[in-house]
Amino acid sequence: MTHRTTALIRAALSAALLLSAGTLRAAIPDVDWPTYTGDLAGSRYKPLDQINAGNFNQLEVAWRFKTDAIGNRPEYKLEGTPLEVGGVLYATAGTRRGVIALDAVTGELLWMHGEHEGARGAAAPRQLSGRGLAYWTDGKEKRILYVTPGYRLIALDAATGQPVPGFGTDGAIDLKADFDQDVRPDLVTGEVGLHSAPVVAGNTVLVGAAFREGFTPAKMHNNIGYVRAFDVRTGKRLWAFHTIPKKGEFGYDTWLNGSAETTGNTAVWTQMTVDEASNTAYLPVESPTSDFYGGQRPGNGLFGNTLVAVDLTTGQRKWHFQEIHHEIWDYDNSSAPLLMDINVSGKPIKAVALPSKQGFLYVFDRLTGKPVWPIPEVKVPKGDVPGEWYAPTQPIPTKPKAYTRNGVSVDDLIDFTPELRQKALEIVKNYKMGPVYTPPVVSTAPGPLGTLNMSPNGGTNWPGGSFDPETHTVYVYACNSCLNSSGLQRPPAGMSDIDWVVGEAGVPVTMIRGPGENAGADAPLPKTKPGGGDGYRRLSVDGLPLQKPPYATISAINLDSGDIIWQIAHGETPDYVRNHPALKGLSIPRTGQTGYGIGTLVTKSLVVAGDGMVTTTADHPRGAMLRAYDKATGKEVGAVWMPAPQSGSPMTYSVGGKQYLVVAVSGGAYSGEYIAYALPSSGQ
Repeated sequence: MTHRTTALIRAALSAALLLSAGTLRAAIPDVDWPTYTGDLAGSRYKPLDQINAGNFNQLEVAWRFKTDAIGNRPEYKLEGTPLEVGGVLYATAGTRRGVIALDAVTGELLWMHGEHEGARGAAAPRQLSGRGLAYWTDGKEKRILYVTPGYRLIALDAATGQPVPGFGTDGAIDLKADFDQDVRPDLVTGEVGLHSAPVVAGNTVLVGAAFREGFTPAKMHNNIGYVRAFDVRTGKRLWAFHTIPKKGEFGYDTWLNGSAETTGNTAVWTQMTVDEASNTAYLPVESPTSDFYGGQRPGNGLFGNTLVAVDLTTGQRKWHFQEIHHEIWDYDNSSAPLLMDINVSGKPIKAVALPSKQGFLYVFDRLTGKPVWPIPEVKVPKGDVPGEWYAPTQPIPTKPKAYTRNGVSVDDLIDFTPELRQKALEIVKNYKMGPVYTPPVVSTAPGPLGTLNMSPNGGTNWPGGSFDPETHTVYVYACNSCLNSSGLQRPPAGMSDIDWVVGEAGVPVTMIRGPGENAGADAPLPKTKPGGGDGYRRLSVDGLPLQKPPYATISAINLDSGDIIWQIAHGETPDYVRNHPALKGLSIPRTGQTGYGIGTLVTKSLVVAGDGMVTTTADHPRGAMLRAYDKATGKEVGAVWMPAPQSGSPMTYSVGGKQYLVVAVSGGAYSGEYIAYALPSSGQ
């Protein structure tokens, strides 16, 4: 027997062993995850199936990386999604937003880069680890790019973690400079930053902007979040897109009374996507200042709450669609646009689909901007806040139908028992309710104290959705019970309504959030003060959510038909609901878990997403579960334990014939950690 024959027999026997059981793996090629969303289309999809319904429960921890030592204190809000290229995993980590490179198989630290930004970092409106990085290569050179808390764009050598000398100044660009505006009050303390990852397409780097969290900026005339493009080799600025048009530019006349000159924000703080074939970038622009009051900015206000398609080379607008006119609900665009090719009534369409906080999935022809299904202007309620300007209509999609609650009615209230239902009815007597786009009110005592609505944490937030390019199906998580109340407070004695509401300091808005609003945290409910000044109260019924389940969902929406093909409650029933004395003896269906930071991953056969809260069950110690669903039916087919809730969207890759899942966890008393799961060596 020849050596060649022996080798062939050995190879055949090995292949037979690998394929002899459903839990064993066939050889698979290396598959990378080179961008924040897996690709420039935003899919969060990889056609891997070594990990599948038959073996998901067998997953073991392959490696884990704690981020505590990267920064000056533990990180309890790790929202990152790593990249993986060529067997190396790259991620942001720690309270100073360091960058780490890990061996993708073992988790060994290869290098770390950190910036100490001093006063500029301390004043940053968007601190901590951020959400991710960008990767670029020309086949010879490899770079990692990211935005620091102090709003600088850094280019690193992917092999060493050292700054690239030929990029900007010593590897960095000051993003507060060359911004087509004077950042106020100065470059050190000026309010602008970014949590999201830059986007690299070809040799172009796209960078957005973000401002303070907390609903109301310090001033109406805040800095503006223009979108810019830079050359990936040199850092030279290529173009800027003015999200609030300057005088003489298209859209300026949609800001009445010259309000384009005195309004801020209107940034792209979430992820952008790119269609390289048509050389088009898609910019999901957020709302202008202020989130709940727009009396200082009468008019529809382009490009606030608008999806804008721009030429990647020049930044020139190709088309736009404004999802909300004159926004006063904090329903700002929060998700990456999803680019996919679909087939509607036998017609192929290159589409872009935008998930939203309203639970609408806006679907357009991505080349022309024409809606795939009609999005008519619908008359909406008009409010009576002094000095406010109201848009009479809003564009509401006819298809797909809303995939989550986006208004509040009596039918949504808790109904576990007649007693709980009655208590809920007593509570809502003090609030205004209505469909989506019911406007905020001026708070009064005893009521209305505010308008009950599902913003700003309802529907789909920054993790966005995912999609399967083979089946043309979008998978999207939504918070179905993130109930809030928006109410504008009346002025103190001696001030007029207009003085108070239109003052330079902005509008004093107070929020009430429902139970579980601290997604990822196992903490008691905060006491939040409603408008009207009548003390503290929580929008709950004896500690239970005011709204009935499901508290959160994952929906599968087919974009060939525009139909929701399945929808499931995501996550087990929370401890505080399952163990509530008022529910003793009742059979409570699975409720799902309130949260807003949950992203989905799609593989050849699965949809993967983790819990947003911790629970304790007879089967598992206190922690959270990373769950797998059959992507065709929504049936849960497996779950593995995590020590804390999912706080960054999961990703997957394969190296050396083995598939890995990586997810960021953190929250409550558990500081940030990246955990990689894989099948055991004996059962891959």
